Amino acid sequence: MNITTLNLLNITNKTDPRSLNSRVFIGNLNTAVVKKTDIELIFAKYGKITGCSVHKGFAFVQYACEGNARSAVAGENSRMLAGQTLACQLRNHCSSF
Repeated sequence: MNITTLNLLNITNKTDPRSLNSRVFIGNLNTAVVKKTDIELIFAKYGKITGCSVHKGFAFVQYACEGNARSAVAGENSRMLAGQTLACQLRNHCSSF
């Protein structure tokens, strides 16, 4: 998939339950090396992404549906990326964020 076709927004902060259940938190992210486009490319294989935001050490990916988010967590949690092990979970399970 060509990243230029994604044209994603940074919106990952909607609070409606459907959006929360479709959001993936990606922790332990080496943001000195890994950029937003990298995250978009890696996570796009799990389904339609409607938003992506990257912050120092972590990121959020917003999917169009909950099933895609669950697949992404199952497929990417504990993956080694840029020398660090990713900690992926559904946003609604991240009570401290």
